[in-house]
Amino acid sequence: MGYENIIAETTEGGAGLIRLNRPKALNALNGALMKELADALRAFEADDSTGCMVLTGSPKAFAAGADISEMAGLEYPGVYVDDFLSGWEALSACRKPVIAAVSGFALGGGCELAMMCDIIIAARTAKFGQPEIRLGIIPGAGGTQRLARAIGKARAMDMILTGRMMDAGEALQAGLVSRVVEEDALLDEALKAARTIAGFGRAAVLAAKEAVNAGMDMPLSAGLRFERRLFHALFATRDQKEGMAAFLEKRKADFSGG
Repeated sequence: MGYENIIAETTEGGAGLIRLNRPKALNALNGALMKELADALRAFEADDSTGCMVLTGSPKAFAAGADISEMAGLEYPGVYVDDFLSGWEALSACRKPVIAAVSGFALGGGCELAMMCDIIIAARTAKFGQPEIRLGIIPGAGGTQRLARAIGKARAMDMILTGRMMDAGEALQAGLVSRVVEEDALLDEALKAARTIAGFGRAAVLAAKEAVNAGMDMPLSAGLRFERRLFHALFATRDQKEGMAAFLEKRKADFSGG
């Protein structure tokens, strides 16, 4: 499928790659781009050869935010009735893992988009922020919720209420990103991680992601039960048999996805 605002391709090793591609607008997120992103994600979700996706932008900007020119003229009745921004949840609804490879600006909607991913790998040039307060609004695609869960209430309040940016080093220290790499190694590191994930048993990968995400909204006791039930269920898979046999036989496992 051809896209105008993104570039989507399948790479070797079961990794799907999606690049945001509005460089003149610093990858500002408009309705057309988000629809194409949702379409590409659905295609990768349906592709059995893809086990993990990488989402990235350009060296200057992962995404500098939602497209203000598209939003400026909107009125309350319309955004409420249409549930404006609800379509962005296509990314967080993916069952397969998604890795954000972030360089440059990830601001407003761009920061929210990165936080919808399961892992954020940042270049040293990355800068994160939720500056919506400067526009007379607040984050509307999960910024007030996911940021507080990721870095704690105090830091989230600081960023959201002042509009300040957080550089890659602070983001790593705060727990917003999982690792920081040099700019020229960013995509290679993200694709390497994606291929590693894609090489494991598919059911185990999906279950691991589901357990972590579901547990975030459960009391610990309920989360532990949920985790244990998924753990039990994986003993019905061929990949569990293969993985444990390979360990005992001191060889590399050949996971089939079953």
